[in-house]
Amino acid sequence: MHPFRTAVENRDAAAIEALLADDVVFTSPVAFKPYAGKAITAAILRGVMRVFEDFTYEREIANPDGRDHALVFTATVAGRRIQGCDFLHFDDEGRIDDFTVMVRPLSAAQALAEAMGAQFEQIAREAAETGPRAAAPSPRG
Repeated sequence: MHPFRTAVENRDAAAIEALLADDVVFTSPVAFKPYAGKAITAAILRGVMRVFEDFTYEREIANPDGRDHALVFTATVAGRRIQGCDFLHFDDEGRIDDFTVMVRPLSAAQALAEAMGAQFEQIAREAAETGPRAAAPSPRG
């Protein structure tokens, strides 16, 4: 099991953040533009931990060199069952430098967008407190 999966399953925000590269780019399933930087990405992931219920990784897929992983998950958001996948790319130091999330079905993605939109002020505040200001587009893109 990959350390990122372990950190997420243990809801260990510090361990998750430690696995992120400083220049990580996070592509959200519900925002048009990606988010750049460790501080904003870590804050978004903390927000996700607040809105996802019953989160479970169901499968882990890795390429032979270990630099790309896909982690298939299920969760509940505002009463909607969501299926998704975290696509992770690792840099030369083994830190996540590219993080893309995709989710389905549309009704669950819409519930996620609404729930994360409600978290956005706190996410922006946390990112500003923990790191340099990153370009943080609104959750609606």
